Amino acid sequence: MTDRAVIHIVDDDRAAREGLVFLLSSLGLEARAYAGAAALLAAIEDQTEGCILADVRMPGMSGLELLDELGRRGCPLPVIMITGHGDVPMAVRAMRAGAVDFFEKPVNGMALVERIKEALELSRARAGSEREKAQLGRRIDSLTAREAEVARAVLRGLLNKQIAHELGISQKTVEIHRHNAMEKMGASSAADLVRLLVAAGWEG
Repeated sequence: MTDRAVIHIVDDDRAAREGLVFLLSSLGLEARAYAGAAALLAAIEDQTEGCILADVRMPGMSGLELLDELGRRGCPLPVIMITGHGDVPMAVRAMRAGAVDFFEKPVNGMALVERIKEALELSRARAGSEREKAQLGRRIDSLTAREAEVARAVLRGLLNKQIAHELGISQKTVEIHRHNAMEKMGASSAADLVRLLVAAGWEG
């Protein structure tokens, strides 16, 4: 895994992929090329930042099939599709499957570069969100069973007295557990605690 965002180009046309690598490298961007989808899938397994440029029509796994597979694997890298045989239904299918854009050959190089830069920004934002989610998950794991119960009740919108009644404990005990949960989560208020739990994807 690299710390630098990488642009992955998959195209069975050697001249096309080498041309894109040359263009992107000349602009100071890191680009890697692959002749087919299988090689790409093996190379990006641990990649969390970057983007993918994929040709639609390739032997073996097509670009659209690759897009579907990336979706099944939960790949976070934005995908831009490129084709020499584009049509509206194909573009619609690609966008519905998760592509961030669709270019027809011959590609306008600078327009593509601008879209790539936007895709890299999206990738960085996604990676940051995933890191935050993982960090919040570790904080949730640090909660005791009772603190988690109280946090779950807060997430449901219950007041301290309602939580006390539901759990069969005193309101003072609820307040202590709620305070501890907020402290461990780094929350400044009940609303902030709820925000953090939702951001972590926690449903209790």
